[in-house]
Amino acid sequence: MSPQSLVLALLAATLNGSIAAATPRPAGCDAAEYRQLDFWLGDWEVFEADDPATPIARARIDAIAAGCGLYERYEQTDGLIGESILSFDAVRRVWQQTWITNYGSLMVIVGRFEDGALTLEGPVHLKDGSSSRQRITWTAEDGGVREAASISKDGGKTWAPAFDVVFRKRLRS
Repeated sequence: MSPQSLVLALLAATLNGSIAAATPRPAGCDAAEYRQLDFWLGDWEVFEADDPATPIARARIDAIAAGCGLYERYEQTDGLIGESILSFDAVRRVWQQTWITNYGSLMVIVGRFEDGALTLEGPVHLKDGSSSRQRITWTAEDGGVREAASISKDGGKTWAPAFDVVFRKRLRS
């Protein structure tokens, strides 16, 4: 390659890079609603609310798809592994979570973020073919996150506590 060709190639590459940098990114999920769960992002140890000394799980929550959703990986000390995708639906104006476990359960719940808490509700289907209804609420609490759930086995007529856990930032070792 001649020196002139090399200079022209470098100039073209520089201009193409400048044009690409100047091109605005398409507006994606930059509305405030997409940031409502930012308090849950991070690497966590999970504790039963009534036993804050012994962790029962580790969880990692990451932003995905350029901030349009959250991915959760949850690993309990008893072997349960759950993974979920949470996203805000700008058309329906609701949050939705799809959760699956290594035990074969599937949960798809939907709801709203109001008064500083996200509450989602919907069906849970277990591997054995049984189904129930679950309601889960996430709130920021004391530098962590509290996740409390209730379960209904009669279509939502009555509810019983299912779990109540606290996420605390995992200390790096």
